[in-house]
Amino acid sequence: MTQAIAGAHTRALILALMMAVIAFPARAQTVYRFSPVNQYGINLTAAYWNPIIGYVSEKSGIKLVLKIGRTSADTTSYVLAREVEFAFTNHLFSPEREKLGWKSFGRRQTAPIQGQIVVPAESAITDLTQLAGQEVAFPGPEALVAYKFPYAQLLSKNINIVVLFGGNHDGAFSQLFSGKAKAVGANSQLVEGYALRERRKFRVLWRSEPLHDLALMVASQVPEKDAKSVSQAFLGMARDTRGLEVIRTASGLVGLPTDAYFIASDGSEYDAYRRFYRTAPPSLR
Repeated sequence: MTQAIAGAHTRALILALMMAVIAFPARAQTVYRFSPVNQYGINLTAAYWNPIIGYVSEKSGIKLVLKIGRTSADTTSYVLAREVEFAFTNHLFSPEREKLGWKSFGRRQTAPIQGQIVVPAESAITDLTQLAGQEVAFPGPEALVAYKFPYAQLLSKNINIVVLFGGNHDGAFSQLFSGKAKAVGANSQLVEGYALRERRKFRVLWRSEPLHDLALMVASQVPEKDAKSVSQAFLGMARDTRGLEVIRTASGLVGLPTDAYFIASDGSEYDAYRRFYRTAPPSLR
């Protein structure tokens, strides 16, 4: 009889514990979505970023997952629709978009970048005026350095072109070397990386003022403690042997310098982008 009572008590205890687990489930790990602008094709973009956000997730205890669209414009649409919480972008410095509350916490430490208009080194085109009436490829309509800066320059000189969008830099370069486009509007960093990876040579027809590389940004709805943890993990990569190795390997895939790690930024370095929007043609704001 005693054994029966004990067994009943044991079963009751097990049932109570099971109910407690159901009623109070373990807290799921925090997961945030990270959307970097598609500077390369989707596969190469993922190959560069996944090891980096894997490291950041491990160090911060906050899981980041990559969310990128088919094109750079698609990816930016996720950011504008608040479907992601972290981004690597320079598409948020217009007056209207700054009202969305995104904050810069870092940037990639690289040499200054420039907007450029380039042609193959062997091209007969040596001057911007020769592009009048010609097809010129750009990554996409959201590309600030690679589309808006170069296209504004062409408009200022009354050089009318046929605009083609490649979806990202690699797509635009493919249009150039297939003969579909005569020139490309591009980010100088991506021109150099593509030339290194694909063994191509370019002639630069025009370049903008020097600009800072893209910003690491966090949405306003992310709790401060989570934003700080993720920020510290990104910025700490340069001080950690394994973090540096992740950066070096990822950078080698896309043709970046192997020391292109992340440093702190409060967003003040991006005033050149803000100035652009104050004077840009209305269609590019």
